Formats: sequence, structure tokens, C-alpha cells
Amino acid sequence: MTGLSANPQRYFETVAMERQPIADAPPVCLYLEVTNRCNLLCETCPRTFEALEPPADMDMALFQRIVDQVPRLQRAVLHGVGEPMLVEALPEMIRYLKAREVYVLFNTNGTILTKRHAKTLTATGLDELRVSLDAADAADFKKVRGRDYFDRIVRNLRSFVAYQAETGHATPKLSLWLTGLQDTIEALPRFVALAADIGIPTVYLQRLVFDDTGRGLARADEALFDRARERDEAAIAAAMAVAEQRGVRLDASGAVEPGLSLQRGAAENPWSLCRRPWSLMYFTAHGRALPCCIAPFSARGYENYTLGDAKTQTLAEIFNGPAYQQFRASLLSDAPPTPCRNCGLRWSL
Repeated sequence: MTGLSANPQRYFETVAMERQPIADAPPVCLYLEVTNRCNLLCETCPRTFEALEPPADMDMALFQRIVDQVPRLQRAVLHGVGEPMLVEALPEMIRYLKAREVYVLFNTNGTILTKRHAKTLTATGLDELRVSLDAADAADFKKVRGRDYFDRIVRNLRSFVAYQAETGHATPKLSLWLTGLQDTIEALPRFVALAADIGIPTVYLQRLVFDDTGRGLARADEALFDRARERDEAAIAAAMAVAEQRGVRLDASGAVEPGLSLQRGAAENPWSLCRRPWSLMYFTAHGRALPCCIAPFSARGYENYTLGDAKTQTLAEIFNGPAYQQFRASLLSDAPPTPCRNCGLRWSL
């Protein structure tokens, strides 16, 4: 695990340098959707508008079955399209992974991040807790996330930070996340200031994953990627100045500078540098294997890009099975799989 937590992006960039349809090594990272249930109605999330799979939490038996088949597991991400903290068995899952010395993290919406939960999560040894807030005030929060919970979440975060200060715990490492939208990017400087006021040391600007349905805010016209305007660049510059003044680290999904995360870069095909199908596996709450955490947000119809089923197949059978091989071959071509067509070079890990 040397260097993994310090620079996870660099680690995954060096995994599986030779990309072929057949992976030459087993995965080292798992994305486990411990639930597909949620208590928000985010305008940027597909589950707000359709039932991707029947509501479910991943049961402990399936969780262990998957984890136990990855002997070199180094990193586990316990989120998907649901809110992980709704899962009663979440602390047990984290402890199971930490017994293997796995680096564990997940995203939460913070709505039920009470002091009791803060104590429980801290005791598990959780390494990193990412809070998706997406707004600097209550009005924008309700517009983006569909519920009037902004003040509650901020109170929860203040309580969590206070608990860590009282007990001297440095983990889980806290960060605050904002999805960059045309409607909200101007709030980024205030978002950074809010993080500093709460006592959260790191802020991430998350790129929007959009589709072609035109529903909610997950639309191409809301995206900043490859079309950032002067106004957007000014907001990012102002936010970086606030971050420097207030001692906050402002980063972007993929651990790159925020402005760079919105640029296409030198690659002709924006999906061409992806290494995820060679280094990680993603499983839904029902055990369905998908290409990555971006897929549910960028393309509809799981049946169109399901790569296996952990309930009926071994991970070895899935990872180098016909569906995975075909997916990798397509990703290496000029005609990528549907979930990859709107993808870029840098996403959060």
C-alpha cells in the first residue's frame, strides 16, 4: 500500500501499463455499491428519475464473497448510486476491510452524519470520508439536491470536526465536494470559504457526468468540461485565491488542478487514457458487475453494459470473461462503449 493514500491518482495511472483485452493481473480496487437507496432527490443523479435496480442493500454474505476473491485488494470505495450511511452493516463492512489493511473511503450526503455516527465511523478505522454538498447555501442545495437539508448537513459537519478535534483523531480525512454546473460554479469561492469556516481542509470540484436524456441537471448544457467560459475560469481563480488565504486545499476530481480538470487535454479521444477496466471492479448492491462508477451516470440500461454477476460467477470468470474482454477492446478503439463516450481523462478515485 506504499504511496497509495498519499497519491492515489498516480498509483492507478501506473497500474496495468499494457492495456489489452485480457487483463494480465487481478484488480486491486473494488467499488462496492453497499446500497442503491437514498434519502435525497439529486437533479444530477439517475436514480432520481428511474429505478436502475430494485431497492436493496448489499448483504454481508455477498460483500464478503466479493472481497475475499481479491487477494491483492488495496483500495475499497463503498458507494454507488445510493447513500452508504443508510446501511446498518456499514461499520461491519469497513472493519472487515480494515482487518485486511485495505484503504477504505466513501462519499456521503451528510444528512445523517450525527455525532453518534461520527464516533462509530471513527472507531472502524475508516480512512477517508467525502461529503458531497454541491452548494454554498440552502437555496442552491435544494435546487441541486432536491431536499431542504443544507443547514442540517452543515451542523453535522461542524459536530464531526469538533469531535475529531476533541478526540485527536486525524481519520477519517474529511473533504467537501461540489459538482461543477453552469448554474452553480460562481458559488465555488463561497463553497471554499464555507469549508474553511467549518474546518474541513480539502475541497474538490467534481466534473458533471451527463447523459442524453435531458432530465434534471445532468445535461450537456450544464457541463463545464471543454467549454469553460471566462466567467467559470474567473470563479475558479477566485476560489483558488480564497483557498490560499484560508488554508484550504482546492483540488479537482482525479487529484488535478481544478482548471485542468475542465480541459480536454492533448488526447484526441477523451476516454483513451482510462485504466479502470484493468485495475478495478464495480459491483451494484445486487452483485451486478459494471465497468466503473461513472457508467450508471453516463448511460441508461444496465443490461447494455453488464459485465457479470458476482452471485453466480467468480470474479476471475468475470474479470477476463468475454464481456469484459469485449468492453476493453472497444475502449481501446475509436468507437468506445456507450458509458465511455462522454467520459474524460480525470475522474475521482
